[in-house]
Amino acid sequence: MTERGSAAPLLLAQIAVVVVLTIGLADVGILLAARQRASVAADAAALAAAPVTFLPFGATAGPRREAARFAAANGAELVGCVCPVDPSWEPRTVVVVVRRVARLVGLPDLVVTVEARARFDPAALVVGS
Repeated sequence: MTERGSAAPLLLAQIAVVVVLTIGLADVGILLAARQRASVAADAAALAAAPVTFLPFGATAGPRREAARFAAANGAELVGCVCPVDPSWEPRTVVVVVRRVARLVGLPDLVVTVEARARFDPAALVVGS
């Protein structure tokens, strides 16, 4: 019985395993990077919207539009914004939700959704705390 050429299928199987693992590892990295970028976009959107709930502070529109603008500038899309305009001097917290598409190599694209909060205290503008 001859075993000539039996190493070739084994080598091809090993190469296939390495390729699959490499693609999987690349997808994990892409997904983690997309999550981090979505988190940055959500934080920026929340921080931009919070002061606009009190006064425009140079914004051309309301807090939701300001949040959407900052989310888009950071490569994400605003999905939700709980940021009502409140002229009172009471502290308030805005909540924004953004999403970003992770374009994976070996799998279909995944959507990463992140929520961020920002607290704004208008009285701190006067008191300077």
